[in-house]
Amino acid sequence: MTHVKYRRTAASLIPLALVSASLLTGCAYLPGGGDEQRTVTVWLMKDSASDAFLKRFTKSFEDKNPGLRLDIRIQEWTGIGEKVSAALGQAKGDPASEDAADGPAPDVIEVGNTQVPQYVDEGGLLDLSLESARDFGMEDWLPGLAEPGMFLSRQYGIPWYAANRVVIYNKDLFAKAGIKRTPRTRAEWLDVTRRLNAHGDQGIYLAGQDWYTLAGFIWDEGGDLATEDGGIWEGSLQTPAALRGMEFYRQLQALGRGPKDADEEHPPQSGEFAKGDVGQIVAVPGVAQAVEQQNPELKGKLGYFPIPGKTAAKPGSVFTGGSDLVVPENTDDRDGAVAVVKALAGEKWQKDLARTMNYVPNKTTLSDAVADEPGVAAMAAGAARGRATPVSPLWAKVEADNPIKAYMSKVLAGAAPAEEARAASRRITKELDASGP
Repeated sequence: MTHVKYRRTAASLIPLALVSASLLTGCAYLPGGGDEQRTVTVWLMKDSASDAFLKRFTKSFEDKNPGLRLDIRIQEWTGIGEKVSAALGQAKGDPASEDAADGPAPDVIEVGNTQVPQYVDEGGLLDLSLESARDFGMEDWLPGLAEPGMFLSRQYGIPWYAANRVVIYNKDLFAKAGIKRTPRTRAEWLDVTRRLNAHGDQGIYLAGQDWYTLAGFIWDEGGDLATEDGGIWEGSLQTPAALRGMEFYRQLQALGRGPKDADEEHPPQSGEFAKGDVGQIVAVPGVAQAVEQQNPELKGKLGYFPIPGKTAAKPGSVFTGGSDLVVPENTDDRDGAVAVVKALAGEKWQKDLARTMNYVPNKTTLSDAVADEPGVAAMAAGAARGRATPVSPLWAKVEADNPIKAYMSKVLAGAAPAEEARAASRRITKELDASGP
């Protein structure tokens, strides 16, 4: 599922502490405990949390919950969809639910935020609506994590952490162009980018098929990639709002020399930015680390600001990547599983995880935890306006052969936007047709 691809592309570029060899797939972190204790098996994804964080959390949780023992097992993203689906369909205690490498079936699972609709559709997730309202403080959750975790007004996915795009800029080029402050509105952003286009410099490097960035502009205009009515999903790129978002993307992209027929990874935009003659890119903050590795002369010369909105009152909308926590319906220890989720999603460990891993915490009220990290602070400001892809369980089919990318390239090459938008929307509608071919 392509959300996983985004997560690893985005989150892997955020400075992450490496998980130790003892936490590789199939190896459990099993501190202390006796046979009389109940064991809660937790599946977390590789690189989502550091070894040190897991040690701190496990010790604290087991000290506060003496009857519970944690069995944290680290999973690889590759093939995780099939593995989770199989786990959700198993019965706890069934011999078939135990794998020689992975041990008992999980009681808590970390999943990509946009994966939740697929698992809800397949069945097997515990409804955590009561706990969300009563214990988890759901009113402050980031919408980009919370919304895909909800189905038919019931909450299944509990937000864990987030990451999203910001604007990374070259401070030297801003100074050379006489730009004293970063833009806060779209109009200012276009003006600043035009001013950066001087002396052979490139105001912005924006690839033609960066559809996650386009999605934010569409959401800012009040549009969407697809909409649902009575259980029927239809592509909506042809709406006036969505077309306005595409028009802004066209104007911004034209102020740089990014390819019209490729995405931000072909070639990797970090390499283009590292050349030193590009004023801005749109990326997760961790990309700055890759840029500095390729061009050490840029170390300390990169800054960050949230993607500007239509007005200065709030930043622009952004796609939110990240993870939710889910509990399989077949768990034989609901109370223990819920206790783990409550702790991981609670204020203490949210702040710890955010500071350790340079993530955005799961609540808007916890953004102060990353205020001292400029890149993450910019990310947190944008995350408050974050969104996720349409919550259809079939959305992964759209991304598999993404018609939005082809649509963008055609418009940037001069094709009629409305006509191409209608064609792309028809393809999206076909892919989201649950009745099949």
